[in-house]
Amino acid sequence: MPEWLQIVRGDAPLIVSMPHTGTDIPPDIETRLVSPWLARKDADWHVEKLYDFAPSLGATTLRTTMSRTVIDVNRDPSGASLYPGQATTELCPTTTFDGEPLYKEQCELDSEEIPARTALYFDPYHAAICAEIERLRALHARVVLFEAHSIRSVVPRLFEGELPNFNIGTNGGFSCDPELTVAVEVACERTSFSRVTNGRFKGGWTTRHYGKPAEGVHAIQLELAGRGYMDEPADVTPENWPTPYDEQRAAKMRAALKQILQACLTFASTP
Repeated sequence: MPEWLQIVRGDAPLIVSMPHTGTDIPPDIETRLVSPWLARKDADWHVEKLYDFAPSLGATTLRTTMSRTVIDVNRDPSGASLYPGQATTELCPTTTFDGEPLYKEQCELDSEEIPARTALYFDPYHAAICAEIERLRALHARVVLFEAHSIRSVVPRLFEGELPNFNIGTNGGFSCDPELTVAVEVACERTSFSRVTNGRFKGGWTTRHYGKPAEGVHAIQLELAGRGYMDEPADVTPENWPTPYDEQRAAKMRAALKQILQACLTFASTP
């Protein structure tokens, strides 16, 4: 098990994957980047802390400590865009969400780097997901793969206006049983937070690839708007971003997430 891959195993029929919480960047890559701050700007800040209760529910958690700037393990390894015609970032990103270049001039990615990073980081992450799905499917008729994400509420290059607090993605209804979608929607609606299903974010490669309801694997993504649990400056700078994790500010969101994961468990445990 590589050090950058962190797995906590449980026996409940739920896997919580956190692919974008990492901030580690190998030195040989970091020296080529425009700035260490830009390279980490788009991390899913504090998500691993928001969901740190998941093992107490019996869920398996899986995350990489490696920054998405090194490789985004939630992108199609073929390089195909998840959202054709819309702005997005690549398997090995070359810009931030705001379109700022990540690499210094004459230090850009070359054609051999992407396959090498895929073999080193992407493949082991997904081998681990496959192994956990197989392990839990031996115990349960249904398994839920829950993709846990977060993003700034306002990113004009990626979407118009302000995102709802909860952005549920099920690949247009193909990655999980409608019963699970409804259960998560109901859990969201019992809170004071806003929500949308299959809006701007419909689920990344992981949700789309593993979601096979007919085979008992139900994948769903939840993209949180960061303002629901942390301060979001109008203009983020190296001096003010990311804002510190505040347990009191995050408490309401954590309570909502517990209800959402419990809804996933109830669905998966229903014959």
